[in-house]
Amino acid sequence: MDHTLTIGKLAKAAGVGVETIRFYERKKLLRQPRKVGSFRHYPKEDILRIQFIKRSQELGFTLNETKELLDLKIKDQAKCGDVLEKTETKIEEINQKIEDLKKMKLSLRELAKCCQDSKQPLSDCPILECFTGDRKSKI
Repeated sequence: MDHTLTIGKLAKAAGVGVETIRFYERKKLLRQPRKVGSFRHYPKEDILRIQFIKRSQELGFTLNETKELLDLKIKDQAKCGDVLEKTETKIEEINQKIEDLKKMKLSLRELAKCCQDSKQPLSDCPILECFTGDRKSKI
């Protein structure tokens, strides 16, 4: 059975933990093989599948989106354009997150300007007052 791996060896080869593999199985990203004897033996191809999953997560794809990408690979009629469409959608989502983060950063900078005296008591902290809605002036 040198063309298969136990879950521990698969995890090590793919650079993940055993619990990650079990999690991927529960999420239907990875097929759980039948037991051979007292162990499950995974095909070596699962190393690439796990690496694909991890890389797609690094690129910002959710596990559901990753499953959709993996499903496209097995569909006879799927085209490269299908993947391109999902990629462009992800780019737009990231662009929106960047804009949101810029707005948050600007708001936090303005909020930081409210603190004139860093030694004043915490009970009078204008930044904390903004969090609770007790602040007297708007930023």
